[in-house]
Amino acid sequence: MALLWQKKTKGTLYEVRNAGNTRRLYTNGVFHTQYNPANPVTGHVWDLLMLPAFFYKPGEIKRVLVLGVGGGAVIQLLRHFVKPEIIIGVELDKTHIHIAKKFFNVKGSGIRLYQGDAVHWLQNYQGEKFDLIIEDLFAEEKGEPVPVVKANGVWFAEMLKHLSEQGVLVRNFIDKQELNNAAGLVHKSISKRFKSVFRFTSTYDENFVAAFLKKQVSNTELRQRLSATPGLNPSLKSSRLRYRIRRLK
Repeated sequence: MALLWQKKTKGTLYEVRNAGNTRRLYTNGVFHTQYNPANPVTGHVWDLLMLPAFFYKPGEIKRVLVLGVGGGAVIQLLRHFVKPEIIIGVELDKTHIHIAKKFFNVKGSGIRLYQGDAVHWLQNYQGEKFDLIIEDLFAEEKGEPVPVVKANGVWFAEMLKHLSEQGVLVRNFIDKQELNNAAGLVHKSISKRFKSVFRFTSTYDENFVAAFLKKQVSNTELRQRLSATPGLNPSLKSSRLRYRIRRLK
C-alpha cells in the first residue's frame, strides 16, 4: 500500500496508507484501522464489533458509545449499516482523532468524538445510557497490542452503570484466556446481569470479540437480520462478511 501521510511525535510513528479507495492506519507498526467507503465490510475485527447490533431490530440501537476510536472503522460501519441516532467515541490519542476526521471521514451529524482517557471519561459520565457500548481499548508494547484495562468486576460494573435496560456490551479480547476469565462470564454478581453471551471470531484476526447482552437472543435472529441487510448477507459468495459465532451463555 502507498504511503499517504506520516507523522512521528513523541516517539510514536503514525502512518496512513492507501490502495485505491482503501485506507489503513498504522501506529508504531500496529494495524489499527481499515476502511473503504465503497466496501466498508473488511472481514476483520471491526465487522465483529458491529455484528452484535443485529441481535436487535432495526431502530432499537439508538445510542452507541465506542471506547477506543483508532481511525474509526467501527463507527463508519455502525453509521452505514445500523444508523443509530448518536455515536460517541472516546479516544486518548489526539492524533488518532485528527486522522479519523481527516482521512477516514469520521465526522458529521450524529458523531461526537472526545479526546481523553476512556476509563476516566466513563467514570465521570452522567448522561443518558447507551444501547450499545463497544470497548476496544488497546495500547502498543514492542509492536504488539496490549489491553489498557482488565476485564474485571470493577470495569464491567462501571460499564453496566451506563448500559440501557436491554443493552449490549461488546469487548475486544486479545486472546481466549482473557475472554474466559472476564468478569462477564466468571464474576457471579456481574455475569448474572447478562442473559446471553456470544463469542465472535474471524479468519483474518486472532482477536476474540464477545457480546454480553442483557436480554435473551439467538443466533437465528442475528443471521436473519444480516441476511436481510444489503451488503451483509454472509450466505452470498460476494459477501465480505466472514465470521464464526459461538454461544457462551
